[in-house]
Amino acid sequence: MYTMKKVILAIESSCDETSAAVCVDGRIKSNVIATQAIHSKYGGVVPELASRAHQQAIAPVVMEALAVAGVTKNQLTEVAFTQGPGLLGALLVGSSFAKSLALGLGVPLLAVNHMKAHVLAHFIEEPQPSFPFLCLTVSGGHTQIVRVDDYLDMTVLGQTQDDAVGEAFDKCAKIMGIPYPGGPIIDRLAKEGDANRFEFSKTEMPDLDYSFSGIKTSFLYFVQNNTQKDVAFVEKNKNDLSASIQKCLIAMLMEKLVRAAEQEGIHEIAIAGGVSANSELRSTIQGIGAEKGWKVYIPKFEYCTDNAAMIAMTAYYQSLGQDYADMHVSPMPRMKF
Repeated sequence: MYTMKKVILAIESSCDETSAAVCVDGRIKSNVIATQAIHSKYGGVVPELASRAHQQAIAPVVMEALAVAGVTKNQLTEVAFTQGPGLLGALLVGSSFAKSLALGLGVPLLAVNHMKAHVLAHFIEEPQPSFPFLCLTVSGGHTQIVRVDDYLDMTVLGQTQDDAVGEAFDKCAKIMGIPYPGGPIIDRLAKEGDANRFEFSKTEMPDLDYSFSGIKTSFLYFVQNNTQKDVAFVEKNKNDLSASIQKCLIAMLMEKLVRAAEQEGIHEIAIAGGVSANSELRSTIQGIGAEKGWKVYIPKFEYCTDNAAMIAMTAYYQSLGQDYADMHVSPMPRMKF
């Protein structure tokens, strides 16, 4: 039996992964993820289907997380959940389960910001960045450059004003007839393509903000115009198209990140979020980091996509400051950073 101060169960249900993790005194003991495959045939996440899948998966996932960690529910000292941002129905499943469990056990409740949790995924395992550091958080719904001065002291320096880079990857994939989620498939196809074959118009934004809607439109028109000349254009050039659009999107990300690092005078650089699993992005940031003298930090793949381990880690630091929520707390689909 454990003798410890804090045993936190965390639940993540913001989109299309149902996940539960157990954190014991700041150490992750389990991280169970159930991915929803049903959305692939619809070309994107269907909120109602996501909510139903969460309802079916949440109890088994939580039970497995407890079993893997070797703890019982009666040993839990706190229960945490993702408050937002995310899909309302999906968030409701996780928050309702967490509140019910915390109430039944008579333990405190912790409401976690999903985006801050992506940043703190860097503290699950070694090596860990030193403060202050910059984190480029890239996912299907968000693209942000964050200055991190302490575990819970973060400032957004720049962010997308429309589509996130993950959306841009998936939408460009859909234009090429690639099934959802298309980002990982573009990454794979790009390895066999010529990244310098095609060029696309980049959207210019002031300061450190991003915009990806323009490049998506540029890619759409480019493909449509060439398909009118040759109906097999995409099939003949899918590898080169994938490599070229990927290079363009990553270049847009890196341009602002380099500017932010110079502006803030920071050389500790991290990336987080689902798109940080992209192999070319990882390679590019490490290459630029070597040139610029950065220390670059990239989480393991399992901590890049949505997972409860990052929620548990954030909850742990919140619990140290007794930043608890009451039982009337509500999900916040558009939760700000």
